[in-house]
Amino acid sequence: MADTSVLIVGAGPTGLVLALWLTKQGVSVRIIDKTAAPGTTSRALAVHARTLELYRQLDLADAIVEKGYSVPGARLWVAGRPAARIPFEEIASDLTPYAFLHIFPQDEHERLLVERLEAHGVQVERLTELTGYTDEGDRVSARLRGADGVEHVVEAAYIAGCDGARSRVREGMATGFPGGSYPQIFYVADVAGEGPGFNGDLNIELDEADFLAIFPMGDKGRVRLIGAIKPDDGQDLDKLTFDDIRDRAVQQLHLKVVKVNWFSVYHVHHRVTDHFRRGRAFVLGDAAHIHTPVGGQGMNTGIGDAINLAWKLQAVLAGKASDALLDTFEAERRAFALRLVKTTDRFFNLAAAEGHLAEIIRTRLAPLLLRQVVKIEAAREFIFRTISQITLNYHGKGLDQGQAGPVHGGDRLPWVKLDEGDNYKALARIGWQIHVYGAARDDVKQWCEQAGAPLQVYPWREAMREAGLRENALYLIRPDTYVAIADPAQSVAAVEGYFEKLGVRP
Repeated sequence: MADTSVLIVGAGPTGLVLALWLTKQGVSVRIIDKTAAPGTTSRALAVHARTLELYRQLDLADAIVEKGYSVPGARLWVAGRPAARIPFEEIASDLTPYAFLHIFPQDEHERLLVERLEAHGVQVERLTELTGYTDEGDRVSARLRGADGVEHVVEAAYIAGCDGARSRVREGMATGFPGGSYPQIFYVADVAGEGPGFNGDLNIELDEADFLAIFPMGDKGRVRLIGAIKPDDGQDLDKLTFDDIRDRAVQQLHLKVVKVNWFSVYHVHHRVTDHFRRGRAFVLGDAAHIHTPVGGQGMNTGIGDAINLAWKLQAVLAGKASDALLDTFEAERRAFALRLVKTTDRFFNLAAAEGHLAEIIRTRLAPLLLRQVVKIEAAREFIFRTISQITLNYHGKGLDQGQAGPVHGGDRLPWVKLDEGDNYKALARIGWQIHVYGAARDDVKQWCEQAGAPLQVYPWREAMREAGLRENALYLIRPDTYVAIADPAQSVAAVEGYFEKLGVRP
């Protein structure tokens, strides 16, 4: 018998979310971290719309929105002059209940997740380090070293590595971590001050030299600066201070910095591991993929990894699915990580490329193009969908089937606002369910009752068509709120065949 069902290594946002999702589903977990306490610096900031949508399953979204700051738009500056603005509320109010970029610093985020986990009776085991593990075939034997320096063995059904870029779990999986490093040096600074960039929006500034992003922190007069500087020969990262880059960071936007609360410099890598799963071991978050901080995608992607894996582990541990279901974690999440790294690479290479031609493209052609693009509703919507991760889909990865109108199996369920709330209210329950927008057939009702799968039937309205849904179509929804089947015929046989093929019981 294993000591626990899942041993989670690493108590950052990814590990904490995995622990919370598993615990809510009744799965026993242990979560360890080699640090003495949660982080005290606001590393990752952005909580995107898709993450907030998924957080409704844990009743976390409202608390995070209340505690953080909702950014209403994004502005592009070129050589100190405003070039374009994207108003999030205007373009996304019909796409998601969270039509904004939300700022909630990682240190506060982690504390909230720890509090929620403790309310479920699970404590993070601090000053505890994984020294190694062995996959025994039917369980994992993990060697842990506590604060007293004594090693002991813990047995678990599965081990999940949420332990960062130097993951000990990934090392044990013996899987590669290919990629590279950007030549530029990144800096991060939380500063107080005033000036045009302290306007409440996300600001991105491009010029002939460096890239600079300004994230509002909620408090008036406080922002996060993220920039890239070209390394000089003999430059010592450990000795760089904000004063060394102050002119580069503030001269174009005429920022007046009166106080530096936190400053750090580092090299950024872009890597995706060859495998997200080996036997009974998994890697998630930074242990599986790392990329630039541009767009604030890193933490959100790790959280998405955790939610994707959690329901699949629960199904297998409960005997409601075969082991093959766990293979879809790598198929779905690694494909997204590869696309994300490619996308952020392209943007960053444009923003920070050197050379006369690159400067012309960045400071002259790109602003002209963007001014025209943001006038096109579909283009603005595409930008928001991409950054917020609501466009993320799992097409062709084994768990998707059918199409009803523009919605395919594997898509995120379109959001629709209703008089009594929205169609996402039903998704607070973690589990399989069927949605019909219009009228449900009698045999569908009977099947749902016999299978114990909730059936949500919504009276048809035109807003549903505008969102991409089709009248009287059947949508089988996965436990992580993505569409498994989109079937315009409401075929019970299609649903039964889907579960039989996957070896899953709802």
